[in-house]
Amino acid sequence: MATDVSESTGYGPNFEMSTLGYIVAVLIAILLLPLLPVVVVGYVLYRVLSTDDDERSRRGWKRNFGGAGDSS
Repeated sequence: MATDVSESTGYGPNFEMSTLGYIVAVLIAILLLPLLPVVVVGYVLYRVLSTDDDERSRRGWKRNFGGAGDSS
């Protein structure tokens, strides 16, 4: 039986709401699972295509702001 608002202590764990939250999280994960290959391909393309630019910008930042590392 559900607890009425007047009977609720408000500070204890609520098993029903926890269970509902886990069920909703599992349903969302199942619905988003088909997007996983798209996310993986996008991440790999981002890493492959932006590697050179990131390395150059890191070297420039180190040179301009005195960071340790590349001395060339």
